[in-house]
Amino acid sequence: MRILITGAGGQLGVDLVAVCAEAGDEVFAFDRAGLDISSRSAVLGAVTSLQPDVVVNCAAWTAVDACESDRPRAYDTNGTAVRWIAEACNRSDSHLVHLSTDYVFDGLLDRPYHEADATNPQSVYGRSKLAGEREALALGADAAVVRTSWVVGRNGHNVVKTVIRLAHERKQLNFVSDQIGNPTFTHDLAPLLRRIALDRMSGIVHATNQEACSWLVFAQEVVAAMGLDPAIVQPITTAQLQPPRPAPRPPNSVLDNSVLRSAGYPMLRDFRAPLAETVKALLAT
Repeated sequence: MRILITGAGGQLGVDLVAVCAEAGDEVFAFDRAGLDISSRSAVLGAVTSLQPDVVVNCAAWTAVDACESDRPRAYDTNGTAVRWIAEACNRSDSHLVHLSTDYVFDGLLDRPYHEADATNPQSVYGRSKLAGEREALALGADAAVVRTSWVVGRNGHNVVKTVIRLAHERKQLNFVSDQIGNPTFTHDLAPLLRRIALDRMSGIVHATNQEACSWLVFAQEVVAAMGLDPAIVQPITTAQLQPPRPAPRPPNSVLDNSVLRSAGYPMLRDFRAPLAETVKALLAT
């Protein structure tokens, strides 16, 4: 498979490049410096010249709070740029796999979100990502939108690295107990994305590690995996966060992977298994 990966320098992109290379794919990996996805001419040039079988768009501006104060940049990167990628895929007959987020939902349902549930993003980031979904899905059967959540990898910045650092610095940590979701680990998600690409799946797909938890419980699991007492992590509410976050967070980010399950795909592992592996690897570095 000839596969072009954008956002190849990010948490997920690094692992996806490695997985595809190990599988023997011909990989064209572009980080932000290598390909500006907000440039129509640059995207068209790269995709139409390389003629990949699949383009996986891992590139995005994921600074949720910063998006609130820079709406144009959020929509350029997360919305309009996907139009340029979709247009290029259409010209080169490439299948598009586009990564999206739980933030397209308002988080008010009292059950996990299915792929067909109505979207209602509450933040600029969420609205810009929804715009990107619509641009991708304009390709019809030639595109898959893969929504995931609470992404963690061994590369880049993420909450696991933050918890490890804070647990070494402080006697008590405070994490919110009123936001729940599916922690999803890139070294589990990357092989699944490759299979979705290889199978040329289309439409909206939810892909997360299994089992949901709050940020409080997630931080406690990280601390426990470090061999420390999880009781050092204490609960607070979102309203008690100081300073308050500019962008609203969905209180319920749990995504049901119903499309993958119906298609016969094995579900990703309980998040605690890759969490233990990630903590062990990070502590060893």
